[in-house]
Amino acid sequence: MNAKAQAVLMSYFRGAAVAVTALYLNGQTNPKALAAAALAAIAGPALKALDPKSPEFGIGAPKK
Repeated sequence: MNAKAQAVLMSYFRGAAVAVTALYLNGQTNPKALAAAALAAIAGPALKALDPKSPEFGIGAPKK
């Protein structure tokens, strides 16, 4: 795995970890709710990365 891909995956992981931790610290211990929070945390950035019209990053980003 190259360094850029690893950085992207770590970014998604951090976002999911923050969402799950926030719910857990608020008293939510239902595993389904925590899993849904993790999925929701990565859904937005993942969808943007798949958008070919997004020039910032992802499929539509210019190659360097």
